[in-house]
Amino acid sequence: MYIDTVPNRNSPPAILLRESSRVGSKIIKRTLANLSDWPAAQLDSLRRVLKGESLISPAEALQIERSLPHGHVAAALGTLRRMGLESDLARAASPERDLVCALIVARILTPASKLATARGLHQQTASSSLGALLGLDLVDEDHLYAAMDWLLSRQARIEDKLAARHLEQATVVLYDVTSTYFEGRHCPLARCGHSRDERPGNLQIVFGLLTNHEGCPVAVEVFEGNTGDPKTVAAQIGKLRQRFQLQEVVVVGDRGMLTSARIREDLETEEGVRWITALKAPQIQQLAADGNLQLSLFDQQDLAEMQHPAYPGERLLACRNPLLAEERKRKREELLTATEKQLEKIRAATQRKRRPLRGKKEIGLAVGKVLGRYKMGKHLQLTIEEDRFDWTRKAASIEREAALDGIYVIRTSVPASSLIGPQVVATYKNLSTVERAFRSLKSVDLKVRPIYHHQAERVKAHVFLCMLAYYVEWHMRRALAPLLFDDEDHEAAQAQRASIVAPAQRSASAQQKAASKETADGLPVQSFRTLLADLATLTRNRVRMGERSFDMLATPTAVQERALELLQVRP
Repeated sequence: MYIDTVPNRNSPPAILLRESSRVGSKIIKRTLANLSDWPAAQLDSLRRVLKGESLISPAEALQIERSLPHGHVAAALGTLRRMGLESDLARAASPERDLVCALIVARILTPASKLATARGLHQQTASSSLGALLGLDLVDEDHLYAAMDWLLSRQARIEDKLAARHLEQATVVLYDVTSTYFEGRHCPLARCGHSRDERPGNLQIVFGLLTNHEGCPVAVEVFEGNTGDPKTVAAQIGKLRQRFQLQEVVVVGDRGMLTSARIREDLETEEGVRWITALKAPQIQQLAADGNLQLSLFDQQDLAEMQHPAYPGERLLACRNPLLAEERKRKREELLTATEKQLEKIRAATQRKRRPLRGKKEIGLAVGKVLGRYKMGKHLQLTIEEDRFDWTRKAASIEREAALDGIYVIRTSVPASSLIGPQVVATYKNLSTVERAFRSLKSVDLKVRPIYHHQAERVKAHVFLCMLAYYVEWHMRRALAPLLFDDEDHEAAQAQRASIVAPAQRSASAQQKAASKETADGLPVQSFRTLLADLATLTRNRVRMGERSFDMLATPTAVQERALELLQVRP
């Protein structure tokens, strides 16, 4: 039997179910039914049955065997490759290079331990399509540790390539250090030191980050946890001059980093090295006491340039920010109030009837803890005796400090022919981009802390790996800025500022995004994290149809299409 289509002049053709048989040399056809009224799908099913095919329901014919988050992987891995980082790791493909790429991308998407990362890459326990895209299957934590060792051996080569790409010969380099805490007590790098994470009970490590003038990271170095910030400068100058071969460079560091001693011993001895930093509070107070820094300078302007015999050959740029002045006044009063509240408890303890606090030593220890916490001892006159304690505020000290509220002084060896005053101030303020990098590295995105590795080389590899992850994230954020709350129109934002000393302003487009929560195209504005979560819903599905299996992507949403378009990545 078969289905035959018979033309019917000007009418629709007739669809007939027929049977054919051979009698001798003749073929005889017999019509069994007229199927012209049948729907096309029903006719197609009957044709397949007559051909001997087995019919199953659509649900049975098409099955999704596995669905893995994919869009965020494609975005991060695609950016890594587009920026040339994969070839920076190694020119030729290798299992170690693929594992390092996986570690970098995994650190951006879901920061976790190496064991959890290994399980997320394994085919049977995969948490995303990352392992499949890189061809990884049988991965365990030992493979990842070996890949970290392989990465550390190439750190200098990779940093040289990043520096060649992002640092010009006559360039500005931003440098800052931070510390983070360590879990355990067996790493040679872990030392008792200043904790910036409010974990004084933990051992610390210190690491310094070098970036270009926009905050793009190019190099990182790990130091022992008790290393002072200024002691890390010499190694960075050597790196910039010898390894990166920079003939002219301006190093920007904060006042606690580029101290007078470091400038004298490490910077002034290097030809072609200029610097920008700031004076500490006692140095500013000395300028005011000498009469060089007069408040009348700021009657008509908020930026004044001067010179001082104590800083020969340098330019001093005094800036006054009224908003900063109000903030410092508020903070000082709050700290004084908090200090006096705690001191009042100590005074009450010396006057109580039962077991009163006695002895200059014991009272002094209690007072010292309070002053060490709030750092307001310079503004208080203390009276400590064997059986009593009292204090008063130093009005003159408070007034002297208040007179300089909102004033900061930037010092530089860069001549005015290279950078005028406002440009020097703007360059120093760019250090905030390094602080932003530390926030992303330590807490917001990449979770470099706490550190659990016990071997010094593994700690260095872990920090370098996190820096490379931030390198990829930095470029992703810049590309995705139209979809994020970030300000992508920096020139317009700068144009809105009355002066470079005034607080930074957001551009009109950024303010509109923040108010409407939508882009100009009507797409929802998101944070970087929520956008990655949105991209993760673009899944890579393993589909089975009958005996055949194949991979198929979900249909991207408008937001996902726009994000991948901005990143110049194909899903």
